[in-house]
Amino acid sequence: MNAPVPLVWVVGGHLLMPAEQVTSLLRRLAAGWLQSTDAGEADLDPGTVMALAGALSEVADQIDVECIAFMPVRSAQGGSPPR
Repeated sequence: MNAPVPLVWVVGGHLLMPAEQVTSLLRRLAAGWLQSTDAGEADLDPGTVMALAGALSEVADQIDVECIAFMPVRSAQGGSPPR
């Protein structure tokens, strides 16, 4: 599957991509590992694959949580909070 990913170059040569793209990639990778193991297409220990897939999902969840924490709080009227 090919899908365009919006990337941004910043000063210093760092490359940024949206967190939602990163978390989606991590979750798809974990799901692919589990599907390959379930289908018998991988010579890996199923327990190890489950542990690794779980770890990737936890990293994706943590990224989501940290991004949500950066979101601005909205006022009761739905606008941005006063500064």
